[in-house]
Amino acid sequence: MSDAYIIDACRTPRGIGKVGKGALAHLHPQHLARTVLGALAERNDVKTADVEDVIWGTSSQRGAQGGDMGRMAALDAGYDIKASGVTLDRFCGSGITTVNLAAAQIMSGMEDLVIAGGTEMMSYTSATADVKTPPMMDAGNLHLRKQHPQSQQGVCADAIATLEGIDRKAVDELALTSQQRAAKAIEEGRFSKSLVTVYNDDGSVALDREEFPRPTTTMEGLSNLKATFEAWAGIPVDEQGTTYGDLIRQKYPQLEKFNHIHHAGNSSGVVDGAAAILLASKQYADKNGLKPRARIVATANMGDCPTLMLNAPVPAARKVLERAGLKVDDIDLWEINEAFAVVAEKFIRDLKLDRDKVNVNGGACALGHPIGATGSILIGTVLDELERQDKRYGLVTMCAAGGMAPAVIIERMQ
Repeated sequence: MSDAYIIDACRTPRGIGKVGKGALAHLHPQHLARTVLGALAERNDVKTADVEDVIWGTSSQRGAQGGDMGRMAALDAGYDIKASGVTLDRFCGSGITTVNLAAAQIMSGMEDLVIAGGTEMMSYTSATADVKTPPMMDAGNLHLRKQHPQSQQGVCADAIATLEGIDRKAVDELALTSQQRAAKAIEEGRFSKSLVTVYNDDGSVALDREEFPRPTTTMEGLSNLKATFEAWAGIPVDEQGTTYGDLIRQKYPQLEKFNHIHHAGNSSGVVDGAAAILLASKQYADKNGLKPRARIVATANMGDCPTLMLNAPVPAARKVLERAGLKVDDIDLWEINEAFAVVAEKFIRDLKLDRDKVNVNGGACALGHPIGATGSILIGTVLDELERQDKRYGLVTMCAAGGMAPAVIIERMQ
């Protein structure tokens, strides 16, 4: 197989995902995508006619976020019409999956120059959601629901915490660490290599910094926040009065009472953002003077219990390590998405990881989680940090709705 090289990675700052409050919320989702696609082409003098595909991730593909954003944003960014595009949805895992598929195309020899990435405008999806209908992963498919009842993700996070014996103090401590590390990373400019400013159409700056972090967060402040998902657990989802909590109890009857420990401070932030990664074959890179920053070592996908939904990252990490012929101790830096603090906490505990190697620049509790883009953001983040620390291997994974997790290992070029 050919090597798939990462040439460059860039992303927007993450804006608060609320209309009327977030600095990006007034923009079209394709505007964010075109921003990073344009920056990637300009920074690397990309011949856009050579881009064989733009593989994009967007989770809520409706309205302004529908219509194959990968292709539309490439056209909006001024790419040559020969640059094709496709948009996919693996829920939260979309932004890793786009990179993995781009790498697979290059490693198989089918393509030489591919861009992967993703966009999510959570301000748009929340503002246009149907508030009268409880959101269901099964989209109302009762045959599927009978086989695999799927609840609301925050309720799942509390269910996992209850089953695992992970308490409120542990998840609040992880969230506080996330805020502290993000604040230090921002202060030291650790994100500057990848961060690109988003401009309005009139040329004024829309956003040039992270908007979501709360650097003054304290344990006392976190401990005073009310648990969010106890109320969600009691919401009925059908005419029989079955609740989100009941859906989990259908598979886990031992969960008579949930330990509700998650809240706004230890769950991922609702934000808007986009990211893009340029990948090339060795032959193309050599011929066109592109300097690789990293190579894709191995990729993997893993499914797990859809009822608990958030537990696939650990088996995904083990699978990708085995595929790469590596061990836990070989990985220098880990990025596990903090969709909810319990996901990262369980991941660290199960794999017995050194906490100083995990999410070293903060995670989604502090910085936010633009669903379709986050995976690509994390790959760029771990690459920047491998270079900063002069380290070799980084592993990125995250839970995805439906009980899934993609994973990827990258190796920094020496």
